[in-house]
Amino acid sequence: MLKTRTLLALAVATAAAFGTVASAATLQEIKDKGVVRIAVANEIPYGFVDPTGEAKGAGPEVAKHIMEQLGVKEIKWVTTGFSSLIPGLKADQFDMVAAEMAILPQRCQQVSFSEPNSSYGEGLLVAKGNPDNLHKYEDFSKSDKKIAIMAGADQLEMLQKLGVDDSRMVTISNNADAISTVSTGRAAAYAATSLTVSQLADKSDKVEPAGKFEDPVIDGKPARSWGGFTFDQGSDDLRKAVNEELAKFKKTPEWKKILTTYGFTEHDQEESTKQTTEQLCAAK
Repeated sequence: MLKTRTLLALAVATAAAFGTVASAATLQEIKDKGVVRIAVANEIPYGFVDPTGEAKGAGPEVAKHIMEQLGVKEIKWVTTGFSSLIPGLKADQFDMVAAEMAILPQRCQQVSFSEPNSSYGEGLLVAKGNPDNLHKYEDFSKSDKKIAIMAGADQLEMLQKLGVDDSRMVTISNNADAISTVSTGRAAAYAATSLTVSQLADKSDKVEPAGKFEDPVIDGKPARSWGGFTFDQGSDDLRKAVNEELAKFKKTPEWKKILTTYGFTEHDQEESTKQTTEQLCAAK
């Protein structure tokens, strides 16, 4: 059984605070040390550390299997804010990220991604009873209502493309703040993936997922994200090794069980094979 150890970190600071960027560890160096450092953003169900200190979620569970296959004996888990994941990678604070980060062209310019491990759509968290009758991101395009987003998340770009003014976006540091932000009226809704919205709604009777939600249409296409493991651009050998094991694992019932456990539908699982990282990085 793969031995794991959890390193709980306060938020990793911004790139400027990291100082000189160190070179990324090679796969052989990781094997020689017997330990790989993997970051998560404590975001259920993608990647998080539970109260017992165990890393869980679609990213960590699959990463555990992959590292075991690669012969890496120990995983040191690092938790940090979502917006600090890419700066942390570039500063060699960890070797990879297992947060199911959406593979986007602008991110591909800064870091490298594995092939997709998951696919997921969008959602909207609203106050109980949906008093403002909100059902899509486009509802904020010509409204004075405010919408909350998480710092560093790709919902920012979606809303900007839909014409939502930045002055009506409320940025929060993590998903845990979304419930109070919406229930107290600081924002009329919280924009996040459908899985995140469902998880948050289960935690409080003051909020709920917007009913009859319509996926935002961005550049003529319904918005859907493809999440993968993330690496520093100097970690090609580690990325390639992870890709090889991921391709094998996605053909097994065990992979499907992990994704299903964390709320990914059969349709989500099928969609995860419909786009390659090369296509997603080149998308316009």
